[in-house]
Amino acid sequence: MALPLERPATYEDLLAVPDHLIAEIIDGELYASGRSNAQARALTNLIGELGSRFRSGRGAGLEDWVILMRPELHFGEQVLVPSVAAWRRERMPVIPDVDFFELAPDWVCEVSSLTGALDGSKKLPVYARAGVRYCWLIDPTPRTLVVFRSDDEGWRLLHAHSGDAKVRAEPFDAIELELASLWAR
Repeated sequence: MALPLERPATYEDLLAVPDHLIAEIIDGELYASGRSNAQARALTNLIGELGSRFRSGRGAGLEDWVILMRPELHFGEQVLVPSVAAWRRERMPVIPDVDFFELAPDWVCEVSSLTGALDGSKKLPVYARAGVRYCWLIDPTPRTLVVFRSDDEGWRLLHAHSGDAKVRAEPFDAIELELASLWAR
């Protein structure tokens, strides 16, 4: 939800948002959103699935990724907080000790039962301009995964999956992901 301000939002405005909310600045507007239990469960399960296979060379023959939950990303005046972001290890060999990241991730995932419209209409264009190559939108309520890849012309829909399907989704298509594992309690 956009918080009304009479001027473009500043980082100080963002810092004033209560800690239980996720605050972001997109195109000069301050947004704050809550979290749901379904969102938290899907996010935790997704990080477990990907992290166990793609982090620190744990998956035999799989690419090594830095995978972080809710990192704060700064792209100029834009401040976004995706549910999960990942950088190929060769682009981020060491996780810097910083409050926020300016290096665009290779992949972002928005797990959104409450923020779907914001994620699709406002955040995706910012991610594309910043150079993010892949985006997943997961909504645990209807149990969907939508996979996008960006190119010179913007985002391209690659796949839309639902329910308990077994899928291979870029950039982690080296493994089969069981969507049922995301919704598991």
